[in-house]
Amino acid sequence: MNVFFEESGDFKVGAILSQAGEAYQVEMPSGKRTKVKTRDVLLQFDKPEPQALLDAAKAIVLDVDLDFLWEVAGQEEFGFAELGAEYFGHAPLPHEAAGLVLALHGSPIYFYKKGRGRYKAAPEQSLKAALAGIEKKKQQAIVQAGYVEELKAGKLPQSMQQIVHQLLFKPDKNTIEYKAFETAASELQTSAPRLMLDVGGLASPKELHMGRFLFEHFPRGAGFAPVDIPKAPGDLPLANVAAFSIDDVTTTEIDDAFSVVRLDDGSVQVGIHIAAPGLGIRPDDAIDKIARARMSTVYMPGDKITMLPDEVVNAFTLAEGNDCPALSLYAVLDPSDWSLKSTTTRAERVPIKNNLRHNDLDHVVNEETLESGAGDYPHKDELGLLWKWALQLEAGRMKKREAFGLKPEQANRVDFNFYVEDDVVSIVRRKRGAPLDKIVAELMIFANSTWGKLLHDSGVPGIYRSQTPGAGGWAAKMQVRMVTHAAPHQGLGVDQYAWSTSPLRRYTDLVNQWQILAAAEHGVTAPLVAPFKHRDATLFSIVSAFDAAYSAYNDFQQNMERYWCLRWLGQENVKQAEAVVLKDELVRLVDVPLVVRLTGMPQVARGAQVKLDIVRWDEIDLQLEARLLEVASAEPDASLDYEEEADTGEAAVAEVVEAEGAVAAVDTGDAPQPAPASAQ
Repeated sequence: MNVFFEESGDFKVGAILSQAGEAYQVEMPSGKRTKVKTRDVLLQFDKPEPQALLDAAKAIVLDVDLDFLWEVAGQEEFGFAELGAEYFGHAPLPHEAAGLVLALHGSPIYFYKKGRGRYKAAPEQSLKAALAGIEKKKQQAIVQAGYVEELKAGKLPQSMQQIVHQLLFKPDKNTIEYKAFETAASELQTSAPRLMLDVGGLASPKELHMGRFLFEHFPRGAGFAPVDIPKAPGDLPLANVAAFSIDDVTTTEIDDAFSVVRLDDGSVQVGIHIAAPGLGIRPDDAIDKIARARMSTVYMPGDKITMLPDEVVNAFTLAEGNDCPALSLYAVLDPSDWSLKSTTTRAERVPIKNNLRHNDLDHVVNEETLESGAGDYPHKDELGLLWKWALQLEAGRMKKREAFGLKPEQANRVDFNFYVEDDVVSIVRRKRGAPLDKIVAELMIFANSTWGKLLHDSGVPGIYRSQTPGAGGWAAKMQVRMVTHAAPHQGLGVDQYAWSTSPLRRYTDLVNQWQILAAAEHGVTAPLVAPFKHRDATLFSIVSAFDAAYSAYNDFQQNMERYWCLRWLGQENVKQAEAVVLKDELVRLVDVPLVVRLTGMPQVARGAQVKLDIVRWDEIDLQLEARLLEVASAEPDASLDYEEEADTGEAAVAEVVEAEGAVAAVDTGDAPQPAPASAQ
């Protein structure tokens, strides 16, 4: 005797060997033996052989007319044998009955299973809906297959042209567009970004990197809606100075300027004048909400996304020939030893006589000309005095750094300026700490430290940058963090440091400017009128949001700088390159700030110069493959930057100094992020 039975949702056949109670010992056609409970047996038959019955049953399934079978079944629950008699017109033969079971079980949209061998026909409306769904899926499968063929032929389907970024960066995996795109990429054995470039959805790898950043951080676009231009109060006093700024040629957000006046008593008055959008923008107004949403200007080689609309920047930037609203810090100095006699802070209009540019002055303003008085250039006398004071400021900071147990700042670092025009990049090395850089940086550090103290002494909270050792004591890596109270910045060698000198491009500085204006105008009553009070939840949320945005913008800038370094390799047809060892297997090219890992490189001293064979690079993955040709010199070159800034906290020092005045590492001339000269 043979049986047709159900086991774990599958239908099988076999020959009965024995019976014990409510179970059969069954041998299947494969020779395998199994125990089958009697309740799972649907048919018992003598002929044909088990395998022959199963084959015949499967043939029956192919001939079953499901629509007719559904009509015959009616709306009542039934057993398969009952329906078989109606459908076949006679008591079904074993192979017919088995075939009917397979047909019923394999058509769940027509028949609902109610038990072993028992079913019920689906309601008419449910059946129609299910059939419509199946037909829709068939049509979608046809369309999807068409999309795949278009993609494989190098054409982007029309329906994908408006969702390129969504497909790449945040796809809906249930859509046929995504499924087709994924299938095509898999069949072509390529990645999604490469396929999108191949089919013309993206014009270049640059558009890929830009698109990813904008999609995540500027989903509504990087432009601005029309805004009303804020104005500073009309009764601001006019300063009796002739101020000048020092920036890169492409800088548009001119935040800072300087003035020098010799007083009758022989003292020197140095003015540090900071653009004052805080006099026109008020907390929670329309412009403030724009700035708070962005938190900072975003920099990249060849472009930038400003924190404020251009018309607002133009209203407050310190452009030459204008009397500009400014927050001024005046320092009265004794030129005999450059000691500080007094400081004064006030809001006023400042006449900007010149916007000096590094590109015009770097070749004539250096340490030798400043010391000797040689050369002829604008504001020569003022720059000479500022240079002497900057050296004193630097020396004072170095003493305090030493008191904190830190090494002196390195003087041999190099920065890289990126200039992009018509997709052609120029990367220019520039030694960090050049005189003009040092003047701006030291005066900005002085202003930020002085104003930080003013806020603290006035009892007004602000946003400070603090740098202290992390957990583990002095041997631990220095940690830079943002706090709302005065705290030392040991890396810079100052007792407090409140970002305040870039309010056109950094939201923290705009917030601090509001607080400083309150402290300067109201003195001891400033805590009552300042926009942000102690333990203000809004101030804490600003700090948190700024940290997140600033970190993301910095990562993006470094990625874009790496992209343009790789473009430069191709543009200049570089086959071999000089590099300097940073640490272990990490080396950095000398001509561009591009770091590459040489896996398996022999142990070479840090700072050693090596020659590389450039094998290949990838502008999509931003990877460079190179191999070591030779060790050109095992001795460190003092003119090259090779030390790792992270060792004693100099990374944070460099970041702050660059942010506050050193020439920018990008073409905009005023990037707040550090150049990637010593970071991978």
